[in-house]
Amino acid sequence: MKYNPEIHRRRSIRLKGYDYSIAGAYFVTIRVHVGAGLPRPECLFGEIVEESVRLNPAGDIVQAVWEGLPEHYPHVVLDAFVIMPNHVHGIVAIVGAGSPRPISPDNQNQGGETQGGETPPLRKPTLGQIVGYFKYQTTKQINQMRDNPGVPVWQRNYYERVIRNENELTGIREYIQCNPKRWEEDEENPDFA
Repeated sequence: MKYNPEIHRRRSIRLKGYDYSIAGAYFVTIRVHVGAGLPRPECLFGEIVEESVRLNPAGDIVQAVWEGLPEHYPHVVLDAFVIMPNHVHGIVAIVGAGSPRPISPDNQNQGGETQGGETPPLRKPTLGQIVGYFKYQTTKQINQMRDNPGVPVWQRNYYERVIRNENELTGIREYIQCNPKRWEEDEENPDFA
């Protein structure tokens, strides 16, 4: 079926008019893609054993890419994070001003000074760009591992909440840390009745 904007309208779940590149803390939930005919996403990243997460190789990839986000985005600080069998919860903090462009060998002389004048600082990426990079890198690596190119790993969107104060931050950290202990009652659990 050809795309028809009257029928195929996607509504944004983001705060209208909010700048998701400004400094702040964000609670993010990203779910595994739900295959056709399945009520819940498959448990792609591991299992819960005695109220703890036991990651499989796909879960290890997710962990490594998450932990590498500050290397790709120097203004990102990671906080509490948990990989569940079929979704992830994490806190991403965007801090400081935009990062300056890195100096490449093409625009550097022997003394290490840039040639061609000042390079303006880059605008910080948005939370959506950070999540998009995370989803892209994990999907690419998981599909390479499974020799399954082009198969979706994540749902098309993600959930976020702007963390507004210390009380919210404390509560969300606790929620993330305790999530594996509540797996039996989690609606994402395929065995949940």
